[in-house]
Amino acid sequence: MKVMIVVTHLLGTGHLSRALTLARAFRQGGHRVRVVSGGMPAPHLADPDLPLTQLPPVRSDGVDFTRLLDDRDAEVSGTFLAARQTALLSAFHDMTPDVVMTELFPFGRRILRAEFRALLDAARAAPQQPLICASIRDILAPPTNPKKAAFAEEIIAAYYDAVLVHADADITPLDLSWPVSPALEARLRYTGFVAPPTAPPHPERTGTGEIIVSAGGGDVGAEIFAAARTAAAADPDRTWRLLLGGANATARAAEMTGPPNMIVEPARPDFRQMLHHAAASVSMCGYNTALDLLQTGCPAVFIPFDAGSEVEQGLRAKALAQRRGFAVLRSAELTADALLDALAQITSGPRPTPLREGLDGAARTVEIVAALRRVRR
Repeated sequence: MKVMIVVTHLLGTGHLSRALTLARAFRQGGHRVRVVSGGMPAPHLADPDLPLTQLPPVRSDGVDFTRLLDDRDAEVSGTFLAARQTALLSAFHDMTPDVVMTELFPFGRRILRAEFRALLDAARAAPQQPLICASIRDILAPPTNPKKAAFAEEIIAAYYDAVLVHADADITPLDLSWPVSPALEARLRYTGFVAPPTAPPHPERTGTGEIIVSAGGGDVGAEIFAAARTAAAADPDRTWRLLLGGANATARAAEMTGPPNMIVEPARPDFRQMLHHAAASVSMCGYNTALDLLQTGCPAVFIPFDAGSEVEQGLRAKALAQRRGFAVLRSAELTADALLDALAQITSGPRPTPLREGLDGAARTVEIVAALRRVRR
């Protein structure tokens, strides 16, 4: 099969990371795959073995996703968006894929609905119509009004063959965060959680005994890093390593000052390996970060991203906090003292047992898509 995965990350890089994990699974299954990315480049996720088409990139200027900025921090124009749409359609016609997967849309990314609908119309008009699948994580941002749910329902009914839910239906069914009608239910296919293969321990044991503080691959997390700097100063016997994401991470890391026991650097590609050795992690609770911590058994304090109307990470963190070695701090409660108290709580007992089962959602996605494609033919 020829598979095109279309993704635009607007804040962090979790959507792109998951799309790349799926792409690797298709490649390993012997299929041709191309990722079309419309978000800002993420060098720490670069994979030279995966074909990737970069559209003119955009990001959100806030958490309500109503205003898009380009790579020069200027608000995007109609001409800019038209160039994105042209590039997207060109990628589609050049590849003539057998399968088109849209990450999050139509359950999100409504601000980019014009380019997504143009792609879907092109797919439905193709001489050999591709299978069309939506790809969504375990917990969505619940619709803030009925029109958003109705929009998704309308688009799914008009264009989509299936909705791939990257979760376990017994743990986080979609209706925990999104209204599921009988028509939508019929299109749902649960794949299990999509995690890359477990990273091995770091060959240099980098991170041993450290508190590793991260906030995903985007530009958010300033409050977490500020609290961590103060906490590190009060905890001189441990090394605190702050990993900054975002396009200007290198410059911000160079400017950030702190106590002698604090290391500040851009997000690293060996982050997952370092978790095996860390004393604990301090992070938000995005889909990919949560899976990284479950796989490595690293104790963690979660500070869920809850700006604006965001509830997805809070729901996930609350569920994970039932497990040994995990604690949750709401952003409104975040202080250096509260962070140190939470770290003392999660590191006082045995480390969590690494999770090994139920994380093969990428391979299951390939199997499900291949089966759907056979039925279509």
